[in-house]
Amino acid sequence: MGRHRKPVGPAQGPTLQARRKLATGLAGASALVATVLALTVEPASPPAPDRAPAGVPAPQAAP
Repeated sequence: MGRHRKPVGPAQGPTLQARRKLATGLAGASALVATVLALTVEPASPPAPDRAPAGVPAPQAAP
């Protein structure tokens, strides 16, 4: 009786490698876009009332 081998599916070999490369490229691109947006886009809402605005030192507690 001959040995049975796993049948070759449609996503084997070069196709699987291409899909992995595409997924890696898209993940890297999305991370880069998220970083650029986080660094360049200003938030639309004002700061919380219990926090000092950017550039203003926080008040010190009295001893």
